[in-house]
Amino acid sequence: MLDLSPEIVCMIITRAREFHAKEDVVLPEEPDNPSGDWARQVLADHEDDLSLQEIVETINGLEPDQQMNLVALMWIGRGDYDAAEWEDALELAGELWTTHTAQYLLARPLVADYLEEGLVSLGYSCED
Repeated sequence: MLDLSPEIVCMIITRAREFHAKEDVVLPEEPDNPSGDWARQVLADHEDDLSLQEIVETINGLEPDQQMNLVALMWIGRGDYDAAEWEDALELAGELWTTHTAQYLLARPLVADYLEEGLVSLGYSCED
């Protein structure tokens, strides 16, 4: 099923929570710009943030298929798909994959919760 180490996902969850918990990080729930580049523009305001740099480097350092797993996992945790539809979510993530996966994920304020829910849905946990 998941072709990505749950430990990596858990680290991304932790870093995403740290980043989104900062007071000066404001991401719109409903972007004004539906084209998708709004995420890069908003995150560019925080490019000097070490938490953001670390998580972006981690995600960008993953192989494309691992990034697709991460996106599909977020969709499952968000409720777009259920665990039984993993292959469908993964297929769509593959079709929509770009080099901007980190920005796509981090532009969602609840991405950490979605990833954690996705892990649980697939039978994994961040608990030791």
